[in-house]
Amino acid sequence: MFFVDTVEVPGLGNRGYLAGGTAHAVVIDPPRDIDRVLTAAALRGVRISHVLETHVHNDYVSGGRELARITGAAYVVPAEAPVAYDRLPVSDGDRLTVDDELVLRAMATPGHTPHHTSYVLEEAGRAAAVFTGGSLLIGTVGRPDLVEPGLTERLARAQHASAHRLAAELPADTAVLPTHGFGSFCASGPSSPDAGPTTIGEQTAVNEALVKDADTFVAELLSGLDDIPAYYAHMGPLNSMGPAPVDLTPPPLADAEEIAARLAAGEWVVDLRSRVAFAEGHVVGSFNIEAGGQFATHLAWLIPWGKPVTLLAESPARLAEAQRELVRVGIDRPAAAATGGPEDWVPAGERPESYRRAVFADLGEEDRVLDVRRASERTSAGHIPGSLHIPLHQLRSRLRELPAGVTLWVHCAGGMRAAVAASMLAAAGHDVVAIDDSFANAPVPNRC
Repeated sequence: MFFVDTVEVPGLGNRGYLAGGTAHAVVIDPPRDIDRVLTAAALRGVRISHVLETHVHNDYVSGGRELARITGAAYVVPAEAPVAYDRLPVSDGDRLTVDDELVLRAMATPGHTPHHTSYVLEEAGRAAAVFTGGSLLIGTVGRPDLVEPGLTERLARAQHASAHRLAAELPADTAVLPTHGFGSFCASGPSSPDAGPTTIGEQTAVNEALVKDADTFVAELLSGLDDIPAYYAHMGPLNSMGPAPVDLTPPPLADAEEIAARLAAGEWVVDLRSRVAFAEGHVVGSFNIEAGGQFATHLAWLIPWGKPVTLLAESPARLAEAQRELVRVGIDRPAAAATGGPEDWVPAGERPESYRRAVFADLGEEDRVLDVRRASERTSAGHIPGSLHIPLHQLRSRLRELPAGVTLWVHCAGGMRAAVAASMLAAAGHDVVAIDDSFANAPVPNRC
């Protein structure tokens, strides 16, 4: 009897998997912090024989190569993947023995990338599960525009064909186990972050790639693609070259004077506390990105790549978790860190800064509103009449477009991104009010 353990990476909207039998197991698309995978294997009492990648990832740094090195497992990567290190290349139809009567069969499923490969877990010769990576997701497929713009339409058509191949060749009760699609920006369409188990048969009835003809599917997919997180441009090259081992030792501690000096030097100081606590008091010039949720994704998307970052947190535990999340997206070593509260981080003789929080009901007709949602959200959900619109990920480069000398009421869909934007605007000298409310409560949204 086989098992499949899921390694959740909720901040990235991804999952990795440990699958095997009584003595041996394989790992598919592991996160960079591999200690969790090693713990899962130890609890099962199995030896990891193979570590497999479905593709060269564009959204996170893989721990696959390091996991294979530590465990002595074979590192399995699609043969056509552009990598600069030794690995066991696999092509369509290749089989790998996992354990007694357990075999993995490689199935070429291009679309998310040209070389994308799914792995079918067969028990006693019958397909039991398929690890679909960024191919067939739950209700949708992986986006096809992360490799090269000129390939996007071709890869979109390949996604449709790959989804249909999986549906045609695998039994209806085969479990579908994707890597992306639980809130990941790698998904080309909506997929529930808490999506439960599904099968080929269930996806045949609901997946957009399986219920639409190729032309309709491709046209709708291409028209619905959203902006690509800026840090994605660095993930593929890191994974192709071979990431360095993770270093999760605590960063050096900074006192108030060092924090001030780093801010004066133009470095980023990021406060991980809640948006409520930050609004009530924070270091002047610092930014607020709440720990948890998609913290790492937002920070990696917003920060100029390679710029030093200092983290401020209320506790060492919160700091350690944030550091773990950041290594998954290639931000390996914070320049410095501090714990406690703003009273510990502000130099003697200075006071923390604050700004207002509000709800949509507090808005007045004359108030200037800044909408920091993505363009697709503004189109689908409507907007407040007269509101300015600059998506959060463009805000830093478009500050000059904002009116001076007025209070900006900043909103998103739920409050978290509005808080990030408010902190950036406050650091730039704007008077801000952060709207901490659901957009469902916004006044008279217009359809675009």
